[in-house]
Amino acid sequence: MRLKPILAVLAALTASPALADWAETVEVARGQTVYWNAWGGDERTNAFIAWVGEQTQAQYGVSVEHVRLTDTAEAVTRVVSERAAGQDDNGSVDLIWINGPNFLAMKEQDLLFGPFVQDLPNIRHVDMSENTPATLDFTVPVEGMESPWRLARFVFIHDSARVETPPADMAAFVDWAASHPGRFTHPDPSNFMGATFLKQALIELAPDPYALLKPVSDMTFEAQTAPLWAWYDALRPNMWRAGQTFPENESIQQQLLNDGEIDIAMSFDPASAAANIAKGLLPESARVFVPVGGTIGNISFVAIPYNAANAEGAQVVANFLLDPAVQARMQNIEVMGSFSVLDPDLLDAEARAAFDALPSAPALPTLAELGSTLPEPHPSWMTRLTEEWAKRYTR
Repeated sequence: MRLKPILAVLAALTASPALADWAETVEVARGQTVYWNAWGGDERTNAFIAWVGEQTQAQYGVSVEHVRLTDTAEAVTRVVSERAAGQDDNGSVDLIWINGPNFLAMKEQDLLFGPFVQDLPNIRHVDMSENTPATLDFTVPVEGMESPWRLARFVFIHDSARVETPPADMAAFVDWAASHPGRFTHPDPSNFMGATFLKQALIELAPDPYALLKPVSDMTFEAQTAPLWAWYDALRPNMWRAGQTFPENESIQQQLLNDGEIDIAMSFDPASAAANIAKGLLPESARVFVPVGGTIGNISFVAIPYNAANAEGAQVVANFLLDPAVQARMQNIEVMGSFSVLDPDLLDAEARAAFDALPSAPALPTLAELGSTLPEPHPSWMTRLTEEWAKRYTR
């Protein structure tokens, strides 16, 4: 009675080399511990990663050790150091939550394992057609070297009890701040949230936004950022503490909003307002808003270093993250609230129903309310932008 199922599996493996290869990957991965280097600054994300480890251990015998980072560059530096020491296998980093400049740096230095994404069975649920969000990372082609796992969108959060009509676009922040001195700030641009605020303004104010999609040069930087610095010079005097000091990160900024010191904060997670209201970290009147032209958005990826000791286990985890049930759990506002990277048109009826049944909240925006997604500038722009900001405003 048990022979028929076994024969059926063998027949399927014979008919599909890719499936056979994946079965071997899963078998080799059993017993491995994946050291996932990921930003550790959000409790809900940390809890989700812990849950992922519990599930992959139960289903595949693959455990996950969350190496909590304050900056992704820490993991990149570790891999670079191992390369310099000749440690080309058995590396200490198996999986990295990575984006933008860090991905570009590892790709350019041949520090990545792969391409592997096309071998993940669950990638069939993601739109991987040319120039779609899952195939580009800050304009850099992914080429199968990193796997998508969550969507991110830059949003503003305001206290609707104090701000009835927030600024409609980035240019309008100047007049709003002049009418409400001291009620707005942004995280220090040395933090990615502060840098994203500057990039959002740059995209709206640059004479040629398409120039931002190409590597920066001295000539294009000067031409495209001139309106930004004029705008910022007008905005800064009316910011919190006269623009002389800035919160370290978005968590501290949102605490200022909760304490009533400021009226507007920001996040790269559209669900963070609803989540923090539920935890008592923001007032019930907190709401999300976006500029009329849309905001910067990107996909968060995971990549595997070239010398990962447990590359098979890392692939199992990357594939698990793309399971429709896992993505639905991730999008649940009661769990994490991050929007899924899956294409609804590539899901079956059962999977779509699971997403349709997810709970909502007054402060949780819909995809329609988030408006258009603006592409990230080329990674080189962020480096030049933050360096120039520091030069101009931290003397």
